[in-house]
Amino acid sequence: MKKITAVYPGTFDPVTYGHLDIIERSSSLFDKIIVTIALNTNKIPMFTKEERKDMLVNVTKKFDNVVVDDFNGLLVDYVLKKKASVIIRGLREISDFEHEFQMSLTNRKLEPSITTIFLMPNEKYTYLNSSLIRELASFKADVKCFVPVYVFKKLKQKFEGE
Repeated sequence: MKKITAVYPGTFDPVTYGHLDIIERSSSLFDKIIVTIALNTNKIPMFTKEERKDMLVNVTKKFDNVVVDDFNGLLVDYVLKKKASVIIRGLREISDFEHEFQMSLTNRKLEPSITTIFLMPNEKYTYLNSSLIRELASFKADVKCFVPVYVFKKLKQKFEGE
């Protein structure tokens, strides 16, 4: 039986329960999931690559088939290098679809052997995104219901110096 490795890329700045929902469901669909931090030069993250990696490793340790990594460059090149065949993308709302559709078709043109699958998070997480969490945390709002405890502590340290 063929082992299928999938890559779930994102900035994860920070990782939310929406991301974890996608990771959990993906881990039951594929033999191996590589959750990889995309080092996007168009975005200036609040957390360093190392901090985001630390948070992801901490919150995904319960999944035996999930590993955390990072990459810079073309996603299709990274996927091929890791001998993966699937890209996982989350769709929260219809506005995500246009961009994700364009990227999926472009990736397919660049490398037809790679399949992109889209997963929608549980409906209770559809409005969540990392930008919203960062903004709320910057105003010292209680974001415990949106992020794992470990991530909440890291946000608190970032904004309150605790």
